[in-house]
Amino acid sequence: MTTRPTSAYAPDLSVRSMTVDDCEAVATVRVRGWQAAYAGLVPQAYLDAMDIAEDAQRRRGFFAERNTVVNVVAERPGRGVIGWACYGPYRADGRRLARAELYAIYVLPEHLGTGVGRSLITEILARSTADGFPDLTLWVLKENAPARRFYERAGFAPDGVEEPFRVGGVLVPEVRYVRPLSPSAAG
Repeated sequence: MTTRPTSAYAPDLSVRSMTVDDCEAVATVRVRGWQAAYAGLVPQAYLDAMDIAEDAQRRRGFFAERNTVVNVVAERPGRGVIGWACYGPYRADGRRLARAELYAIYVLPEHLGTGVGRSLITEILARSTADGFPDLTLWVLKENAPARRFYERAGFAPDGVEEPFRVGGVLVPEVRYVRPLSPSAAG
């Protein structure tokens, strides 16, 4: 299990591979992250209905599948897991392609702006580069300006592709962002 201090952004933070024992903490990060990040962007009833215990059970199921998804967590001494991110092969029309996709990155709301997100994205970029992917893609809600600024500061740019995402019975537009992972991929 890799544990790496991330002193460039947050000296007291470590980022490591997720274990099955982290599922409850990751579910808390994900649910609280969704509720904070998407308030006003997706139906509030959907956010209110999110359940940490159910999400933790899903995480355990995903974790047991032995798939190609890479999960990492960020933790602080005495506070435990406060952030989570995961990536794997890009998903398109039910197929997995050779490029990588950032599936999720969430931080507990009270830790936003403290370097946790930057530390997680730095680790994801390092790992996906080491895995040999040419680029890393992600989907972000079109109206989620703070998230879009975060990704742009991390070197991602929209590539012009937009698709609707159905959440709580409502279609919400998403924008695809891409970041090359190697000099040859950028050129």
